[in-house]
Amino acid sequence: MIDHKAEPVDTQNTNKRRKWQAARGPVARFARLLRARLIVPTLRGVHTPEHTARAVGIGLAVALTPTSGIQMSAVVGIWLMLRKLKPAWDFNLLVALAWTWVTNPVTIPPLYYLYIVTGRVLLGRWEKLRGYETFERRITETLAEDTGLLKSLWIFSVNLFEKFGVPILVGSLPWIALGTWLGYRWSFKLMQRIYEARKRRHAAVNAAKAFHDGQLQDGSVRNKN
Repeated sequence: MIDHKAEPVDTQNTNKRRKWQAARGPVARFARLLRARLIVPTLRGVHTPEHTARAVGIGLAVALTPTSGIQMSAVVGIWLMLRKLKPAWDFNLLVALAWTWVTNPVTIPPLYYLYIVTGRVLLGRWEKLRGYETFERRITETLAEDTGLLKSLWIFSVNLFEKFGVPILVGSLPWIALGTWLGYRWSFKLMQRIYEARKRRHAAVNAAKAFHDGQLQDGSVRNKN
């Protein structure tokens, strides 16, 4: 005899699982995007840990400035200037460009609002701020304009400076310093581990190859004898 009472329970569990998967869908896609744009280019760096860590630090330093829309151009300008004036401070341009995408249409609203609040606190200005929802809606409306992503970001940055120029600039400074330092330290330690692992792997491969070549030479000598 078939028990039909279990079917509604299975259906309910399936619906819950589908809702959970739908809810985590955007988060998972955003996580995959960050991995593809930030982590993978960093891990693929073939230079020294310092070279890659400088790229992450500079990319984050520029990304955390309230200058959305011109950040990639700023990184290229810094790269060209350092290669001309201070070659010892060279960095991986592609990695630095990738890390400018830390600020994007998803992260800009809370980040810039944090800058404004921080700036007002540091300046001792306790005027009442508009709610975050209003601030986020203004950003969304600007980004929705049919002007292209980078141009709309730049237009929004200009408008933001006109309204919150000093507070947003002052408020961004401590977060820029903190983010740059954390990014540099994290990427340096990560790349140092990867760099040492590559050295050990290459040493093991070379040792195995030398041992194999030695075995072949010993065999050829015995055959001659």
